[in-house]
Amino acid sequence: MAVDAKSVPLEDQEEQERQVQRHDAPAHNPSAPPDEFFDISTTVDPSYVISLIRKLLPANASNNHNSHGDVFYAHVQELETDHTDKTAPTLSGDRLLHVSNDGSESMEIADDFHKSAPEERQNNGSYDGAEQCGHSVPVGEEAWEEYGCILWDLAASKTHAELMEITLGIIGNLACHEVPMKHIVSTIGLIGTVVDQLFSEDAQCLCEACRLLTVGLQSSECISWAKELQSEHILSRILWIAENSLNPQLIEKSVEVLLATIESSEEVVLILLPPLMKLGLASLLINLLDFEMSQLLSERVPERYPVLDVILRSIEALSVIDGHSQEICSNKDLFRLVCDLVKLPDKVEVANSCITAGVLIANILSDEPHLASEISQDLPFLQGLLDIFPFSSEDLEARSALWNIIARLLVRVQENEMSRSALQQYVSVLVSKSDAIEDDLLDFQLDELNSKARTTSLRRIISLLNQWTASKDDDKENEMMGNRYEDDINIDRLLDCCCKHSEYVPPAVSPDMDFKE
Repeated sequence: MAVDAKSVPLEDQEEQERQVQRHDAPAHNPSAPPDEFFDISTTVDPSYVISLIRKLLPANASNNHNSHGDVFYAHVQELETDHTDKTAPTLSGDRLLHVSNDGSESMEIADDFHKSAPEERQNNGSYDGAEQCGHSVPVGEEAWEEYGCILWDLAASKTHAELMEITLGIIGNLACHEVPMKHIVSTIGLIGTVVDQLFSEDAQCLCEACRLLTVGLQSSECISWAKELQSEHILSRILWIAENSLNPQLIEKSVEVLLATIESSEEVVLILLPPLMKLGLASLLINLLDFEMSQLLSERVPERYPVLDVILRSIEALSVIDGHSQEICSNKDLFRLVCDLVKLPDKVEVANSCITAGVLIANILSDEPHLASEISQDLPFLQGLLDIFPFSSEDLEARSALWNIIARLLVRVQENEMSRSALQQYVSVLVSKSDAIEDDLLDFQLDELNSKARTTSLRRIISLLNQWTASKDDDKENEMMGNRYEDDINIDRLLDCCCKHSEYVPPAVSPDMDFKE
């Protein structure tokens, strides 16, 4: 039975018209989500914003990759992010707008795009993109300019800008691909606009801006991004964000920018690293590590694990850069922090961080070998190193670094001069981790490297085990100590395994010898 259109409520009629027009949209454009998906109070219908974004897409976008990407350009100046600022200018096309705290200018902005926007809805005064079907639609570059300017003006309002924060994320995803990245770099002012977002006060916006900067510094176009970042004002802002943010995700993303800088091309490092070091990069990273370690030791918060990991990776990367490594390797607070992390009993949740800490300690001892004396008698530290082996089975560099540290420790152990109880403690630690040692020895990748550090470690383990066995044979009191050392079988097994894999005889070792491969 047909339904009389007049009997349908006005709101239902409008919804039906909206759905029809959504179905009439070009097939390559996604449908706008329902208004109720946006929990934002605004006088502008979110579907209208989406319709404007659609207008920026060429009608033949599905089969024509040569779009108008080089036409739409503008340079953003700092929007109103602090209530103490009287005005904050922003450019929209060739127009300069001022946003003030009293909202009067915001009304002027709204009035400005009345001319291009559809007529105000009669029932609630909001704008609906579905009602602009009778509007004369400009084409080509004129369309880009008109719809882009309207979006720009909308973004001057904080509430409306929240609807468009996704833009940075979209550009970040595009930047992961080589061709779109080249278009981004070639678009006049776009990188500068992204860099300007570092001065936003919105955490999510800052996260997306940092993510995009990280991608840029990791790309083949990294030099272009580095040149936009080289201002001391901008570098100071990045460090400030990392140091002062209370948002774990934002700390992670801002430190990732620093890591990408350290690991980028030599030219980028020459451009950005000296001013960053001058601004206190090394001390900042160590302070961040100190805070994360205090959090880890007091309360395990999973969302902070990635923060700890990226901080350690940044410090480790910095520890091998000529001209800058000394500030890292000579810092005793840092050495204490990473040793404490290695001694952490339960490493499963922070395994990657522990692996990085091991590599970092190896780098530090390479530059500061005397520090090994401070930990040569630290049995929990030795046990912690051996605990890391199962997590590093796929990381040849990490395993080599662990053997390097163990060698530096054990060459300082004088088993002939040790008390029986001290020797027993060393042997107990080694035997308790015999499975981890044997599993690593069964992997022949390090054998192929003819690892001097590993061979030295094995021969020192053999010497300790032999000394313990000899002391038991000479000391009849061992039969009166309650048991006959149930670990004897394990000691013999570990001894046989170490002997088998230590056929290479290294030159005479000294506590300060270099174990670099």
